[in-house]
Amino acid sequence: MNQVIRLPLADPGTPALTSPTAYLTWVARGQRRTLVVAVCFGVVWLVSQALFPAVMGKAIDQGIIGRDSGALLRWCLVLLGLVAVSAISGMFRHKYAVLNWMQGAFRSAQLIGHQAADTGEALTRAVPTGDVVATVSSDAMRVGGLYDVFARFVGSVVSYVVVALILLRASAPLGLVILIGVPVLVACLAFVVRPLQARQLAQREEAGKLIGLGADTVAGLRVLRGIGGERTFLRRYAVQSQAVRSVGNRVAGYQAALDAAQILLPGIFVLIVVWLGARFAVAGQITAGQLVAFYGYTAFLVIPLRTATEMVDRATQAHIGAGKLIKILAVRPDQTEPSNPRPLPPHPARLVDPTSGAGFEPGRFTVVVSARPEESAALADRLGRFGAGDTDARLDGTRVADAPLAELRRRIVVSETDPRLFTGPLRGELDPRGEHDDATILAALSVASGDDVLEALPGGLDNEVEERGRAFSGGQRQRLALTRALLTEAEVLVLVEPTSAVDAHTEARIAARLSAARAGRTTVVMSASPLLLDQADQVVYLEEGRVAASGTHRRLMSELPAYRRTVTRGEDD
Repeated sequence: MNQVIRLPLADPGTPALTSPTAYLTWVARGQRRTLVVAVCFGVVWLVSQALFPAVMGKAIDQGIIGRDSGALLRWCLVLLGLVAVSAISGMFRHKYAVLNWMQGAFRSAQLIGHQAADTGEALTRAVPTGDVVATVSSDAMRVGGLYDVFARFVGSVVSYVVVALILLRASAPLGLVILIGVPVLVACLAFVVRPLQARQLAQREEAGKLIGLGADTVAGLRVLRGIGGERTFLRRYAVQSQAVRSVGNRVAGYQAALDAAQILLPGIFVLIVVWLGARFAVAGQITAGQLVAFYGYTAFLVIPLRTATEMVDRATQAHIGAGKLIKILAVRPDQTEPSNPRPLPPHPARLVDPTSGAGFEPGRFTVVVSARPEESAALADRLGRFGAGDTDARLDGTRVADAPLAELRRRIVVSETDPRLFTGPLRGELDPRGEHDDATILAALSVASGDDVLEALPGGLDNEVEERGRAFSGGQRQRLALTRALLTEAEVLVLVEPTSAVDAHTEARIAARLSAARAGRTTVVMSASPLLLDQADQVVYLEEGRVAASGTHRRLMSELPAYRRTVTRGEDD
């Protein structure tokens, strides 16, 4: 049984991509319920704390100075109740803050995952691989971080207003200082945030290049070792790493300034409030209890002020991350659903490519030969409607470009020359939809001459495939990919160089078994292998991307010197 991995969101939705702000707003709407709950708990949490000094002031004025033990007990119970409310609401506020953080991050990460699957090579042509990796690992978390602090920020704003109103009732000058002073202090942070944002963006760019360089190095590690190029790439990685460090140092200065401002500015503000409160108490304009309350407020006001500066910092990082996400999500796939889809004709149907002039009869095993492999690979892309270019290929007169993609992918399957394997059990790798029993899978594996691959695995079909199938050799990966293609049981199967990485004995077995296994169904193979050509019902020879000749392998070998040179690689000259 294949293990089903459930994603956090069944459908992450269709994002707004007009601007980073629009994207962040769209994410917020998608989790508005949990955001509202977090905000409610955040407001209760901080407002209850904001009332601590007021209650203590009342207890001092009425209970201690007024010598009223009943009032003292009453206000002490009120304070105890506020502590309980603050503790409980703080616990739930934290729970929903983390939930909002993870929802925002996972929604963004899933969008990138879906985009990578939908756009394929179009994405890596438009955006470096390192940027895609960094967006999932870093930028998505930055976006989520904005919604983590959001509830505390709203609670800070509400508690700030509550404190200001209380102080206005006790002393109009103190209340005005708070109402005017806090926005001024937050505005002062713009002098630090703007250059910090620019340097964080530069750091993000350099880090993306470093990740991309590392990914490319790991992907080509075997080749690098074979040609002795490890030191060259190591030097390149070291240079890029130093570039990231240099930019990081420039970021650190402004980040340190912002962190210092989170302490310095609230500290200055607290000193002003304390100094004014002490003067008013000495002048008899406020009571002793109110003076104690003012001291309590000065300590409390540090929380909303620091939260405001943290909100500015998180919003800056989220804005940068959202910009990177938008760049990736704006990439369009090479192929999209046609505006007026037409169903493909029923099986059997003749497949034709007007660009090359090639035609493939239903139920026949056809091999396409070209002196330039990129020409036959381009033909395979046109037949399966892959790649960035348009295609005029037709199935019994119906353009494959006009067919619904799901139907086209089900009926015409193209297996590329560089097959990709993914992490997971081998059974799920070969039969992703779980449509076949083990006997059918083993039969397809035998056609691809992959029995020895399976025998070497201790877990058999349940054996875990490592990332990108790196534990397998190139020939083993090729045979597993061929097995996967065969199990689709497609009406038309297009194979691009399916045996280029295997030895001659294995290739001979595959050639003989493949034609028999696909009997009655259309099979098109792009290859110049004599072993595959011997099994072909028809051979199509391309020159300059056009059909130059067609017929049996033996006839073309005897009548067409150019074909013979291509197949024998010039050994007969």
